[in-house]
Amino acid sequence: MIRFLARRLAFAVLLVVASSSAALLLTRLAPGDVSAELGTGATREQIASLRARFSLDRSAPAQLAAWLGHAVRFDFGESFLYGRPVAPLVGRAALNTSVLAAVALTLATIAGLGLGLLTGTRRRGVLPVLVRGISLAVISMPPLVTSLLLVFVAARTGWLPAGGMSSVDIVDASWSAWAVDLAWHLPLPAVALALPIAATFERLQAQSMAEAVQRPFVVAAAGRGVPPAGLILRHAWPVSLQPITAVYGIAVGALLSGSFVVEYVTTWPGLGRLMYDALRARDIYLVAGCAAAGAGFLALGTLAGDLLHALVDPRVRESAR
Repeated sequence: MIRFLARRLAFAVLLVVASSSAALLLTRLAPGDVSAELGTGATREQIASLRARFSLDRSAPAQLAAWLGHAVRFDFGESFLYGRPVAPLVGRAALNTSVLAAVALTLATIAGLGLGLLTGTRRRGVLPVLVRGISLAVISMPPLVTSLLLVFVAARTGWLPAGGMSSVDIVDASWSAWAVDLAWHLPLPAVALALPIAATFERLQAQSMAEAVQRPFVVAAAGRGVPPAGLILRHAWPVSLQPITAVYGIAVGALLSGSFVVEYVTTWPGLGRLMYDALRARDIYLVAGCAAAGAGFLALGTLAGDLLHALVDPRVRESAR
């Protein structure tokens, strides 16, 4: 397992470096740069000073090498858009995204596995058919459509805030009041993020459970008189989790990519919204910092999925030796 973890950690580091480097180079090589934000009235001296300030007067490989040298010390440069160091900006946005992603992943896992147990063990009936139909519909809907639909419902009903992470009058409130206000704003973007992943988990769990109950050891346990609840929870369900854990890291990546759209629609101040603003302003170092944080989330999710897969499947642990 130590070798297994070492390989996965090395892959995580490589993913972060490659993603952030590609983001910096692509932003640098795209037409135009931050000097366009100065407007048409900028002098040559102002443009030259701004380009030198952000190392745009150097070649792309030289700029990348210098940025990587500072990034290993967690110095990601200065943001042109905000006039502040990139690291605190990305850190705060990453914290907001992690809160949203953690809640969404928890909801998706509980709902997806629970409903998958229902539809995998009961093939007939109104409720299983209804759940399967809703899952297929949700999987077919892009996160943008889901987010817009939920925002529309929230705006018309007033049950939940239509956007944002906190209310305007909560700035000087206590921590308890802030936590309550956050919990009031969190369900809408979290549900928008969780729905497609929960539907995917439900489909995988249902198919895997339907196959697991036909395994010889489950049939043998039934022949020994094990009650149906024990057959499902103690014998079939642990085996049926293997396909879920195998794609858990991919689900985290889908959660992160979907959060870009959801955060923009619901005005959640996370990595997705910060990346969008950085791209619009051609803020090269902020784009690279956001890409590094996003790749870090993806790498951690992949590592967590691999560890879960190794826990439920002994063959993975054997192959890691």
